Amino acid sequence: MSESTPRPSSLIHTVYGEFVRRLGGWISIADLIALMAELDVDGPAVRSAMSRLKKAGTLLQERRTGTGYRLAPAMGPVFEEGDRRIFHSLEPAELADGWVVAVFSVPESERAHRHQLRSRLSWLGFGNAAPGVWLAPARMLPDARRLLERLGLSAYVHLFLSAEYAGFADLRTAVASWWDLPAIEAQYAAFTDAWHPVAAELRTPVEPQGSAAERGPSEPPGPGERRAPRFDPAEAFRDYVPMLTQWRRLPYLDPGLPARLLPADWNAVPARALFTELHGLLAEPSLRYVEKVTGLSHPEEPS
Repeated sequence: MSESTPRPSSLIHTVYGEFVRRLGGWISIADLIALMAELDVDGPAVRSAMSRLKKAGTLLQERRTGTGYRLAPAMGPVFEEGDRRIFHSLEPAELADGWVVAVFSVPESERAHRHQLRSRLSWLGFGNAAPGVWLAPARMLPDARRLLERLGLSAYVHLFLSAEYAGFADLRTAVASWWDLPAIEAQYAAFTDAWHPVAAELRTPVEPQGSAAERGPSEPPGPGERRAPRFDPAEAFRDYVPMLTQWRRLPYLDPGLPARLLPADWNAVPARALFTELHGLLAEPSLRYVEKVTGLSHPEEPS
């Protein structure tokens, strides 16, 4: 696990984005509390986090078979954008692809929008070249356009596509000043340090001692023993949700800069490979566990 425990609201965001959204978008508060208990989050903390998410407009309270919450319609595009960034991250951009440049000017009377623009462009992975001037690889243009329009900030921003850098500093040196590359590397390193041992354990799982006949088909592993997650959906869920919660911020911090502009030992590549491996091992059994706890099923599947 990561040394810094994710906030309950971040874990709930992951549960909704990865599971509940695929199972109709609604979950009872009782079932959510049961799931969160597997992540060592107690009921009062769940209810407090849900209250904040409701206040923020992320969730809407709705009673069905019991009291529960569904995703607000406005969250659909947000999660879809997240899917593209988190699960379909492209290889590093090519330098020849060029850049998208965002230039903004906000009146002093509306300086709150200035702060919001800075924080949201940074959140998208843009680097700050100068006051009011931000840039990212050109392929970031659609995400930037959607985000600025959704937040009502497009009136303050001009977006340009630039094919190449024409001078005067060394571009690699300039990039190192526009993005905090050591901070991004530190995040990748923290992810790898936290989850490489889990991946290594899953590659060589230890089965409970004794034959199935001696142990019984449903008897849990003994102390210090671990089953492969494909045979233990609850254990997969306990690993997958914190892992995905820690990872999902990284594709936004790192916009996929051209490899030739990055340090030679850039650690994003092995971190992405580790995430892909863990996602492949843990996602499906985790979904099966959520279905078991909630009684929900994918709309395309028979009930």
